[in-house]
Amino acid sequence: MNGRRNFLQSFGSAMALGGLLGLGLLKPGPALAVDFNRAAFDAKTAADALRLIGAAGAETSRDIFLKVPEIAENGASVPVEVASNIPGTTRLSVLVDKNPFPLALQFNFAPGAVARFQARLKMAETSRLRIVATAGDKHYTVFREVKVTVGGCGE
Repeated sequence: MNGRRNFLQSFGSAMALGGLLGLGLLKPGPALAVDFNRAAFDAKTAADALRLIGAAGAETSRDIFLKVPEIAENGASVPVEVASNIPGTTRLSVLVDKNPFPLALQFNFAPGAVARFQARLKMAETSRLRIVATAGDKHYTVFREVKVTVGGCGE
């Protein structure tokens, strides 16, 4: 009984959607993505990546929460959790100083959004992990040394 009801609901929804598309009331459009700074992601050194994202003079802040293991047993999958308590944070960038391409991640946040994320990174070797928070025209940073016992990017 439930299978028949689900089928009829799905079929009815598909017919309604097809009708709206056929009448031109719903039109597929292009997906809009945020432009990103490709040059910063292609930078070979952390200093160049910081310069290209405009954060070369970032000041150290205790208002950036960074949770990462001191020793990563597998450099191919290093868990990281980041949150910014800096008011007006609109971007969080993650750099791994000794990776072939140091700028690993960059998240943009809408005004008023909670600047927080969890991810897994590849780390080629023991390195400094650096977080850069952007709030207004200012940049703030925090970093930790992460020891990698098994290779990540180089494998």
